Amino acid sequence: MTATSIELWGPFAVALIVTAAATPLAIWTAPKIGAMDIPRDERRVHKKPMPRFGGTAIYIGIMVALAVFASDHKDILSIMVGCTLIYFLGLIDDLKDLSPLIKLGGQVVCAAVIYIMGIRIEFITNYFGPGNMMFGDAACCIVTIIWLVAITNAVNLIDGLDGLAAGISAISALCIGYVSYIHGQYIPTLAMMVIAGAALGFLPYNFHPAKIFMGDSGSELLGFSIAAVSILGTAKSATIVVVIIPALVLGLPIFDTLMAIVRRVAKHQSIGTADREHLHHRIMKAGFGQRRSVMILYCISGIMGIVAVLYSRGLVIEYLGLIAVAIMLIYVLLSDTGNRNISLKADKITKEKREEESGKIK
Repeated sequence: MTATSIELWGPFAVALIVTAAATPLAIWTAPKIGAMDIPRDERRVHKKPMPRFGGTAIYIGIMVALAVFASDHKDILSIMVGCTLIYFLGLIDDLKDLSPLIKLGGQVVCAAVIYIMGIRIEFITNYFGPGNMMFGDAACCIVTIIWLVAITNAVNLIDGLDGLAAGISAISALCIGYVSYIHGQYIPTLAMMVIAGAALGFLPYNFHPAKIFMGDSGSELLGFSIAAVSILGTAKSATIVVVIIPALVLGLPIFDTLMAIVRRVAKHQSIGTADREHLHHRIMKAGFGQRRSVMILYCISGIMGIVAVLYSRGLVIEYLGLIAVAIMLIYVLLSDTGNRNISLKADKITKEKREEESGKIK
């Protein structure tokens, strides 16, 4: 093991251990401060009140690891400020149920703060030429804020099954971190290892059957931190790759978010309206159950992570082939829902008939 790998796995281990140690405390604290998720509608998959305070454990894990290993780096300090702001926004939402508009406004403010502190998708600035620098700066600001807010909400929206958001966040962070590593970007790699460690430290308590939910404070923190760190390092070069690679890795939550927007617009609903038509809900309806549904989505997310690595190395045929595999998997899962339900109903009827006949024989 090289010195560099030790320096990277150290932050990962610290984030994982601190988060794992802080999560039981979060479970104990949640009912005392009213941070409980009570299933009041059919959209909820769980049937009993659950602690919704896991974001605090994830936040502590990320902050401790970054403070120990990277607090002397200006960009990391900026990201720590942004993560703190988005965490408290999510925590207030968990406790008070903010309206979608207020929550969106808060996310924009958090994104604007770290843009001002220097975390930017910089290739936009010079895209319009030296004579249009002001227009380029405005475009850079808008694109950066949209990117940060979009990924924050994409991860937030997939937090619908036990362990789903934590697992996909860990997979995404590890894949983006690996791409940064093979291109010599040490700081983004370290930060992504920290995010992955915190997500995996929380996962044992959140995997089905969950003992605690991460809440909006956790899902928004993970989405925001991944989005912010992903535009470090490679963002300093004038290339759109900085957006494409994390977009590929986060392809699953991005696809689910876009489909949710299209679905709600088609129904003349607010895009903030909650429903049970997300990808993970539809796979559940196909009869796979929570554990298998989550594992299926882990696999698709992993495929998209490998796609990003191959793309970063210019292996066109290979990454296009894997994208086709991921698309086919999603198509099969979504298109087979109806047939699967019919099959399950038929099996249930057959079972009931057999039990009835067995009773008559007795």
